[in-house]
Amino acid sequence: MLLGSLLVLLLLGTAGTASAHAALESTDPADGSVLKSAPRTVTLTFSESVALLDDSFRVYDPDNRRVKTSSAHHAKDAGDTASVTLPAKLGTGTYTVAWRVVSADSHPVSGAFTFSIGKPSATTTPVSTAPVEDPLTGSLYDIARYFAYIAAALLIGTATFVTLCRPPNPTVLNKPILMGWWTLLAATVALLILRAPYEAGTSLASAFEPSAIPKTLTSRPGLALAARLLLLAATAAFLLRLRGRERFGRVALGTGAVLAVGLALTWASAEHASAGIQVPVAMASAVLHLLAMSVWLGGLTALLTVLYRSSDLDAAPVARFSRLAFAAVTVLVVTGVYQSWRGLGSWNALTETSYGRILLVKLGAVTLLLAVAGWSRRWTGRMVGEEVRLQVPELVRAGADGPAASGGEGGSTSGDDSKGGGDGSPDRGDGSQDRFRRGLRRSVLFEVGVGVVVLVITTLLTNTLPGRAAADAQQTATSAGIPAASVTIVPFRVGNAGGKVQITLDPGRVGENSVEAVVYGPDGGFATVPELRLSFTLPAQKVGPLDADVKDEGGYWGTNTLNLPIAGTWTMKVTVRTSDVDQVSVSRQVRIVR
Repeated sequence: MLLGSLLVLLLLGTAGTASAHAALESTDPADGSVLKSAPRTVTLTFSESVALLDDSFRVYDPDNRRVKTSSAHHAKDAGDTASVTLPAKLGTGTYTVAWRVVSADSHPVSGAFTFSIGKPSATTTPVSTAPVEDPLTGSLYDIARYFAYIAAALLIGTATFVTLCRPPNPTVLNKPILMGWWTLLAATVALLILRAPYEAGTSLASAFEPSAIPKTLTSRPGLALAARLLLLAATAAFLLRLRGRERFGRVALGTGAVLAVGLALTWASAEHASAGIQVPVAMASAVLHLLAMSVWLGGLTALLTVLYRSSDLDAAPVARFSRLAFAAVTVLVVTGVYQSWRGLGSWNALTETSYGRILLVKLGAVTLLLAVAGWSRRWTGRMVGEEVRLQVPELVRAGADGPAASGGEGGSTSGDDSKGGGDGSPDRGDGSQDRFRRGLRRSVLFEVGVGVVVLVITTLLTNTLPGRAAADAQQTATSAGIPAASVTIVPFRVGNAGGKVQITLDPGRVGENSVEAVVYGPDGGFATVPELRLSFTLPAQKVGPLDADVKDEGGYWGTNTLNLPIAGTWTMKVTVRTSDVDQVSVSRQVRIVR
């Protein structure tokens, strides 16, 4: 009953039409605005519903001191807003607002903007729209996600192989099934524990706060993980009940299918499919895609195990899996094409977004996987053909000799006669079959290796902003007047000293841009230098160098008159002079769009 309630909550919670990953549509006060009087609230509006964190807002005054605010809440109970109340009296100067929320597809998004009261001041708080993450927490969370995908493929695929392909000695697959179940359980528990610090971008220590798990269980990702744990418990009971069986009835097959679909739903309900266009179709596609991937790649692992550990394997289970794998690949292709269209939105996104570039890598890996799978099918065909060739003479002899050939009275089949070697007939062809088995082992092993790479790339895709969402985010930001700035970090070293320059091009598009360059010392604090120069060159069009002519604005170097007339990849040359005689030049590429 509890499991059913969780799944209903997950399914009902997936309705929506916004693009995956929330896009900031507007801020109040507006970014960069100068107000005559202090505002009472700060409100953000997003393209989809967002979940709020305890530390969703951090407001800093002109002296880089944190301003005490109310707790974050939804303005007017609108789920696509985030708001905080400010103190009644705020001084003159520029304030920085850093924010962090969780989008409907479970991924944290963050950013920052500024507003001024009375008149702008030299802001000492660095403004960065990049997510603030704890590296260890993020890495461990990603590793747990990788293992969860691999374990699900191993569990579902191996169980499917046992039930549908019927190998002669299924007990050799007990260990892979148990390994898949235990690994998925451990990965799910790890994800549940790490979810709170992952959302907040904090260290591992916050995972063990008393409120961490209860708060996680109120979110959709937390509900999905809880449902997965309950489904794993039901799966364990189901597997124990079927232990020792070699044949499975319709009830057992139906129960197993329901459990597999339920497990797949715990991914679809909390990732990209749960937000964006065509949510019901997308979720169905995501479930089918995950199940087909599990049947194919997990089944390959099961086949490889049987090939190495079962000496009496004949060609029939291999042929059954070959047909099953072909059906799974067909489903993968259909659902993959749909998901790619849904995630990209345009052909340009294939090369202009991180999602598109990762997708191209995945397509290359899948193409290689299909080529290896075709080679495996050739070895399978040879095994089946050899077995049929060897069975035909035996059937002919059995028909000619009558019951005696079948081992009846006076017709023993023991000794060399059973192999046909005594009368000069062909033997059982064990040498040929062994050669075919070795060839199939090698191709399946390579197929499994490439399949694991595909799984890793798939996991990367689920954590990457889709191309369609990236385009929507840029469009909504532009229409709302929110700068889609380009931020580049340029490390430098002069002698034994070093540092970095954070250069912001606003809006990072063709035409006039403002430039803000902030110099940081080796300790990460602000640093002053006697001179900073920037120039831009577009080698492809033989344009430049164009001098940005930045001036020392007190705390940063800047200008509002840089004109970049052509879209393309520009070479930005940064020259930092740290003394009368010490200077260094470093170049970085910057993408300027139309």
